[in-house]
Amino acid sequence: MLEFGDEIIQEREGGVNIYADIYHTYILTILPSLLIMASERDLFSAEIVNRGIESSGPNAGSLTFSVRVRRRLPDFLQSVNLKYVKLGYHYLINHGIYLLTIPVLLVVFSAEVGSLSKEDLWKKLWEDARYDLATVLASFGVFVFTLSVYFMSRPRPIYLIDFACYKPDDELKVSREELMEVARKSGKFDEGSLNFQKRMLMSSGIGDETYIPKAVVASTENTATMKEGRAEASMVMFGALDELFEKTRVRPKDVGVLVVNCSIFNPTPSLSAMIINHYKMRGNILSYNLGGMGCSAGVIAVDLAKDILQANPNNYAVVVSTEMVGYNWYQGKDRSMLIPNCFFRMGCSAVMLSNRRRDYSRAKYRLEHIVRTHKGADDRSFRCVYQEEDEQKLKGLKISKDLIEIGGDALKTNITTLGPLVLPFSEQLLFFGTLVWRHLFGSKTDGSSPSMKKPYIPDYKLAFEHFCVHAASKTILDELQRNLELSDKNIEASRMTLHRFGNTSSSSIWYELAYMEAKESVRRGDRVWQLAFGSGFKCNSVVWRAMRRVTKPSRNPWLDCINRYPAPLN
Repeated sequence: MLEFGDEIIQEREGGVNIYADIYHTYILTILPSLLIMASERDLFSAEIVNRGIESSGPNAGSLTFSVRVRRRLPDFLQSVNLKYVKLGYHYLINHGIYLLTIPVLLVVFSAEVGSLSKEDLWKKLWEDARYDLATVLASFGVFVFTLSVYFMSRPRPIYLIDFACYKPDDELKVSREELMEVARKSGKFDEGSLNFQKRMLMSSGIGDETYIPKAVVASTENTATMKEGRAEASMVMFGALDELFEKTRVRPKDVGVLVVNCSIFNPTPSLSAMIINHYKMRGNILSYNLGGMGCSAGVIAVDLAKDILQANPNNYAVVVSTEMVGYNWYQGKDRSMLIPNCFFRMGCSAVMLSNRRRDYSRAKYRLEHIVRTHKGADDRSFRCVYQEEDEQKLKGLKISKDLIEIGGDALKTNITTLGPLVLPFSEQLLFFGTLVWRHLFGSKTDGSSPSMKKPYIPDYKLAFEHFCVHAASKTILDELQRNLELSDKNIEASRMTLHRFGNTSSSSIWYELAYMEAKESVRRGDRVWQLAFGSGFKCNSVVWRAMRRVTKPSRNPWLDCINRYPAPLN
């Protein structure tokens, strides 16, 4: 059987000659597939796992094993596309031309003034002003006009005042064993589906203190109802927003922009309308509701809020990112649709943004860059995370076995575009030089060493002090760490968030930043990279710069357990 998820598993049971059976399975099932995909052989790794004696079923008493073929991310070293590097440099030139012209003007001015003594300089200025007043006034007018145009055309800085992450009550906390017991008691799953979910849970990287809605735990009936969806939405959104307004001391009526993103649950009236109604926000608020955009929608919501703030000065914007777990709880038998049950958990984040210059002194972070990548033009990418009904007409979210490969391609494009905006000049020079060399002379270096064929992959640890990588699953984090050559410390916040809160979808990158703040590891000038990916297929990056040293906040979802982390992972 072929199972979908973080790993592709080919199984064969037997108890007479286990090595013969392994060989038979390999020859008849796995080897043909691998030969067909010979050009992609570097994307797979295989291992044989002894699963012990089968205790029940038709094969009771026999020894069971699995041959596991794991799919990896594409090797970025071999597949960097030059056009995405050029796109990154296009962004850099468009936004950084003044960085080139100002130094040139300063050099010319310094050369002119440097040849004069202090007395000669004042004498020359006085004589020019005395005998050529029209020229002086004209020059001064041009200077004022140029300065005015520059400051008027310059994008307003976007500040992150503060953010909040919702922490559900302890009564909603479940361990992995408790979750399996809930699935078993529901009577909705056969033994094969239960075993599949258990294997996925035990290898997911998720701990025993995550949260699921009460309706999933307490009821064996359908939880995907509008009533349960609205109840869960009210709980998580209002919980996060109450904390945000308390921390920022901003009244709901002072908020001019509201952006809410939730992929699966999109009622009428919208979630943004629910928030406006609950907090009695002002009538001319600019509100937006993003649906169906997956786990990367939190970055998209920030990008939308940024664009609106650029056109509306002296405003606050609130961005709410969440997902409704109970509404998407799948109760069928399609294994590719059972995966979300194993990974997704309750969570919500609320972020307060401002373009008011007076908020400079109290802001935590300043927005530096946003880079978005969309692979939806490709059919495989478009369908790799797809909501549909199964054969029994039960609605669920189907996860393709190609997810990791497709996600790796989107990630490669995104970070290649981001590189010229954030990397030190030395890294950019090495990267761009080797890439151009490979592009121009790659066909002529077949006999050269492998290092001549591979472009230099920049060290992104030189560009950022902190990494918030979407906590999707343990396998994905493992592959990202390997490909980006991140240290255990770099990926710690993502792993610990997955362990403590599970995959909270688009809000996970904010739980990771909350972890760093609880550890008091963010200092003035530090750069934070938030990287998220989701259905579509999309991969999005946002870069923040810390405005001050962030001390341990008074309210934070990690405060009651931060001393136990980093925790050992199974």
